[in-house]
Amino acid sequence: MVPVANFPHLLGGNLQSLAIFTILQLSISNSALEEVDDRMRRNIAKRTLLLALMGLVTATPIALAQQTYDATAIASQGISKLKVKPTDWPQWGGSPERNNVPDTGPLPVEFDVKTGKNIRWSMPLGSETYGNPVVANGKAYVGTNNGSGYIKRYPATVDLGVLLCFNDEDGKFLWQHSSEKLATGRVHDWPNQGICCAPMIDGDRLWYVTSRGEVACLDTEGFYDGENDGPFTKEPNENEDEADVVWKVDMMNQLGVSQHNMCSCSVTCAGDLLLVNTSNGVDDGHITVPEEKAPSFICLNRFTGEVLWTDNTPGANILHGQWSSPAYGVLGGVEQVIFGGGDGWLYSFDARGDAGKAKLLWKFDCNPKDSVYKLNGATRNHVIATPVIYDGNIFVAVGEDPEHGEGGGHLWCVDPTKRGDVSPTLVYNTKDPTVVIPPKRKQALVAAEGDLERDNPNSAAVWHYVGSDPKKFEQTMHRTCGTVAIKNDLLFVADFSGVIHCLDSKTGTAHWTSDMLAASWASPLIADNKVYIGDEDGDLSIFELSAEMNMVDEINVGSAVYTTPIAANGRIYIANRNRLFCIEEGTSSEGVK
Repeated sequence: MVPVANFPHLLGGNLQSLAIFTILQLSISNSALEEVDDRMRRNIAKRTLLLALMGLVTATPIALAQQTYDATAIASQGISKLKVKPTDWPQWGGSPERNNVPDTGPLPVEFDVKTGKNIRWSMPLGSETYGNPVVANGKAYVGTNNGSGYIKRYPATVDLGVLLCFNDEDGKFLWQHSSEKLATGRVHDWPNQGICCAPMIDGDRLWYVTSRGEVACLDTEGFYDGENDGPFTKEPNENEDEADVVWKVDMMNQLGVSQHNMCSCSVTCAGDLLLVNTSNGVDDGHITVPEEKAPSFICLNRFTGEVLWTDNTPGANILHGQWSSPAYGVLGGVEQVIFGGGDGWLYSFDARGDAGKAKLLWKFDCNPKDSVYKLNGATRNHVIATPVIYDGNIFVAVGEDPEHGEGGGHLWCVDPTKRGDVSPTLVYNTKDPTVVIPPKRKQALVAAEGDLERDNPNSAAVWHYVGSDPKKFEQTMHRTCGTVAIKNDLLFVADFSGVIHCLDSKTGTAHWTSDMLAASWASPLIADNKVYIGDEDGDLSIFELSAEMNMVDEINVGSAVYTTPIAANGRIYIANRNRLFCIEEGTSSEGVK
């Protein structure tokens, strides 16, 4: 049974919906009701009395408490819809399906950060920015470091992970959440790295993963509302320019996680569920996984922070770090949460778990079985990109920490309706050719040890893309940190080597490729029939949304772009290394020199 006391906005205002909603509310356990505020309890009582007088509810509270509902049916009707404006962009990828394709416009294709043309506002960030912006309910948020020193308690000389909140109309700084650096140093919390993820917003609540490995829930109003929301009420002060923490879960101390270099997961939700990749990884020497029994994937109650289920399947096979973010959707009639693992596998779990435990639905090896992982020259990669759900399939590419250099990549389309090991091939050994060999960390298939590879009759691979001609640089799919974006069956992805690929999402056939001549860490934005993508030279390339390559413009934004542009409410938002720009047609501001 799933608590639904927090979802009144999902049901219409008619009497039948009111009756259904009241029944669902009364189905909450007593312990859950203790977590519902007094106002909600009063509303339940009033509605129950009203509906009883109208003859719409005749069952006793005990009988109602015994009723359940079809979680899948409710999820498919939009249970994950967030309380934001229709054209806001409240989380990474905009929705749990993670497809960065907002329906907003018209958007400018011409702007100038030096003169301020079509720049509504811009605000300084830290010295390094890797967090993607989001916009919701009149506020813009972005993760960075403390290079701008917005609050008195922490001047710019103090290295922090910082989540900044700005007024969306004029860019005015409102508040920041500060994460002091971990004492263990770069193995867990790389200097000047800051916040590397995007938050998720729902009404007046925000969830994100801090650089200290904490899952935090914040009040979006901060202390401007004159309240210190809890249960967490131990903030060092209640200044309006600092964040109001509602609750937090310390994954290192409470779950034994040991993130490698940083935490980087942009959370998503499914109703009351909060879905998180923990970033558990290898030690400082990149040799072993110090906490191989710690969870890689977790599910929390997003209203209380309660841990609902965890999974540590990648275990000792984690190659490096785990910096992907989960996707969620109802696929084949089942609520599935899709995680990219640090072992190079894609995993699907039943989002609701099974009696407090993880329930694996399927797993898919995204690397060739004979690929090898090593510190230099690896051909086996893990998943940094976020899986994207489109037209009932899953799309994801493999990659590696950019510090480990360039290399060959793989882009997959996967059918999520199969179960078990749905990899393209399976590995056996001549000693017992009837038994599938369990996954190995460095190399799944070692011919010298008698390993054999066979096609998997249960394969879920729809198509596999390594480039239209891997012998040519511009036609090769390289490693990527980037997530695909898809619209009108046109799939776009940028690889770390700076090549942007346009494919047919149905077949995996390349329509065209283009070399941006600079490394790209980012993902595409598709909006207003244009495709926007940034690179390390600070250039924003703009293409027509078309199966024919047509570059509209290339605009420099002043410094390297490691983040992904988004669009909301007729505006483009892009963070370069040290500044956030809000771009809107017909506006102007003071340029950045």
